[in-house]
Amino acid sequence: MAMVVAGQGGGKEVGKLQQGMDAGKYVRYTPEQVEALERVYSECPKPSSMRRQQLIRECPILANIEPKQIKVWFQNRRCREKQRKEASRLQTVNRKLTAMNKLLMEENDRLQKQVSQLVYENGYMRQQLHTAPVATTDTSCESVVTSGQHHHQQNPTPQHPQRDANNPAGLLAIAEETLAEFLSKATGTAVDWVQMVGMKPGPDSIGIIAVSHNCSGVAARACGLVSLEPTKVAEILKDRPSWYRDCRCLDVLTVIPTGNGGNIELIYMQTYAPTTLASARDFWTLRYTTGLEDGSLVICERSLTPSTGGPAGPPAPNFVRAEMHPSGYLIRPCEGGGSMIHIVDHIDLDAWSVPEVLRPLYESPKILAQKMTIAALRHIRQIALETSGEISYGGGRQPAVLRTFSQRLSRGFNDAVNGFTDDGWSLMGSDGVEDVTIAINSSPNKLLGSHVNSSTLFSAMGGGILCAKASMLLQNVPPALLVRFLREHRSEWADCGVDAYSAASLRACPYAVPGVRASSGFLGGQVILPLAHTIEHEEFLEVIRLEGHGFNQDEVVLSRDMYLLQLCSGVDENAVGACAQLVFAPIDESFADDAPLLPSGFRVIPLDPKTDAPTANRTLDLASTLEVGSGAAARTSSENASNTYNLRSVLTIAFQFTYENHLRESVAAMARQYVRSVVASVQRVAMAIAPSRLGSQIGMKHPPGSPEAHTLARWISRSYRFHTGVDLLRPDSQAGSDSLLKLLWHHSDAIMCCSLKSSPVFTFANQAGLDMLETTLIALQDITLEKILDDGGRKVLCSEFTKMMQQGFAYLPAGICLSSMGRPVSYEQAVAWKVLNEEDSHHCLAFMFMNWSFV
Repeated sequence: MAMVVAGQGGGKEVGKLQQGMDAGKYVRYTPEQVEALERVYSECPKPSSMRRQQLIRECPILANIEPKQIKVWFQNRRCREKQRKEASRLQTVNRKLTAMNKLLMEENDRLQKQVSQLVYENGYMRQQLHTAPVATTDTSCESVVTSGQHHHQQNPTPQHPQRDANNPAGLLAIAEETLAEFLSKATGTAVDWVQMVGMKPGPDSIGIIAVSHNCSGVAARACGLVSLEPTKVAEILKDRPSWYRDCRCLDVLTVIPTGNGGNIELIYMQTYAPTTLASARDFWTLRYTTGLEDGSLVICERSLTPSTGGPAGPPAPNFVRAEMHPSGYLIRPCEGGGSMIHIVDHIDLDAWSVPEVLRPLYESPKILAQKMTIAALRHIRQIALETSGEISYGGGRQPAVLRTFSQRLSRGFNDAVNGFTDDGWSLMGSDGVEDVTIAINSSPNKLLGSHVNSSTLFSAMGGGILCAKASMLLQNVPPALLVRFLREHRSEWADCGVDAYSAASLRACPYAVPGVRASSGFLGGQVILPLAHTIEHEEFLEVIRLEGHGFNQDEVVLSRDMYLLQLCSGVDENAVGACAQLVFAPIDESFADDAPLLPSGFRVIPLDPKTDAPTANRTLDLASTLEVGSGAAARTSSENASNTYNLRSVLTIAFQFTYENHLRESVAAMARQYVRSVVASVQRVAMAIAPSRLGSQIGMKHPPGSPEAHTLARWISRSYRFHTGVDLLRPDSQAGSDSLLKLLWHHSDAIMCCSLKSSPVFTFANQAGLDMLETTLIALQDITLEKILDDGGRKVLCSEFTKMMQQGFAYLPAGICLSSMGRPVSYEQAVAWKVLNEEDSHHCLAFMFMNWSFV
């Protein structure tokens, strides 16, 4: 018989109830009464007073229990449930800490062995150097000194005789060698591992991440904990296309069972090229799955080459054969459930076959870690949390469905960037300029899938898919910052007419090929609707609603909202080696699970910073050298030199459109023009945000030929004093030009510079100037002087222009000008003067609007 002490564990409210009850009174519940109360608790853990009274009426067996006692029972029951959940959570954390502690002890043991080995080698080399003659022509000294390097050279590739593909014993020998070499990397010292910056171990972290140092090829390693059983983890990891976004296909050509319960698989895998500037890679490997004596599962893999033995793999045109050194997964069961995973990826991508500027992409272990090693661990953790029910998404979509959408977007973008001929892609002739590549696919069913009804995308006249793509090198642009800006400020680069054309193709209604129109005719906004995100927010899926307002009633498609399914990843600026990507595809309002997707977008991949660039030759722009915000002054010039000014990245852009056969040339011309306009917009944005010493603020980069920041500030100040005889800025005599910059930026009056052209365009404005114009440094270059001056101001400027050019400056009377948003701004007085360079030649015009305010 169950017995509950009334008020026990119920808190203050229970204590008040007990005061009204007899002290020491016990309430005994029969099993039938407890069962009835449990049924109600499962439906409603906190019933109201009316519900408790109804319960007593409906259950005669509870008639002898007072309503207050029923209330106490529910309070106690909720308290026990809360305690049980907390105890379970603490047990889970304790298991994680225990497993992580074991992992750290093993890592510490490995590092101690590595230190011992290095100390021994160091002592040996010191002894040899000490005993070697100071001057000798004998080259044996070189062999002695470098012997340690030869000994320390990682992963020597032994030569093996050719094995017979039909002889399982020969392949098993390769498999056992692969297993031994993989384990020496996963838990031993076969590779000189260096812990990756920003990846700290802990119960809630992704794990311990390390990258290779001074080894053949590139390698990355991860150790982590997941709440899935080893067999489930192995199943997920072997399905590489489900989590490795660069995997185009993986074909298991042969499966050979082994006597120990494992199996050997011969695998052919193709991977996408990250840019349009290099060929894709493929792999021909042997994969060995087996169990160890301690109950661990191992999946190890290596390439089959003439040096390792084994059969030759199938050749493939347009692919470069890459080599996978012994790699794989060690999956160890944890006490109390779950698994501890060791992942090693070690590959040689044949970096010498790509242009020199791109080699860092193929020689960076950090990029490999982000793309493969960490991606695998994150995918398993995501599946584990979804399986346990800890992650729930709104909108009625299952996590697996949303994950499929993400994979389809990423895969479709990769297909567009690579344009494989076996998918039906072929190149169109260029217009004489090779900056944009146009590829067409007249039979895209293989790309879209057999489930897609092509009649909804193409008219009866026939059609296909057209892709316009381009790649370029960007200097000093953080990939995460650039992609985040492109996502949040779509109007800075997108064209509404092209968006409408893409949306129209989904509605099966013909729409004229648009020109690249100005966005002013499309008075709509962008609304971001979150859909799903991964655990660490490194990737998120969302629906973008582009609010439409038609130009006229005939253009019905523009009067309706348009929708994009969008995938954004890599926007964490602290993630070392992460690729940032923004991919989107138009969808209709139904948003069906099998909706056809035609992805377009941007990909920015960081290149390893160059450390040999001379800092003295850096060109600093005006706004980017201004320290804004707390903590900005804490950055040193050396940090900026290594982390910002030497940063390079590769940007790849690809846009896809449907076309009808009779409009193919027109769509191609539109696509080529559109991508060029997007490239120009992105370059302008990139110049504006690089280098980003303003933190979250947007900096400005002057076009080539502009002076350095300090120089321009000095020219502005010196020219003002030369023409007017008055100091514009009064810096501290010991502060130098850096103080001059800050004074100019924070000056209370609006100061701006414009070019010396027939239609002067603004090239710089201080903070007050940007506020007055209601613009940003990015959009500033699109504003002309005559746009902001009213009729009276233009007439005054014209009348004073000759005087200004003769004497170098002119005072303009009070007047009204317009901000970029069309708001009137009044000012008490304005000064215009010529800015002279060191040779006293005209560089630009400067304006200062004093005591301005919005009307």
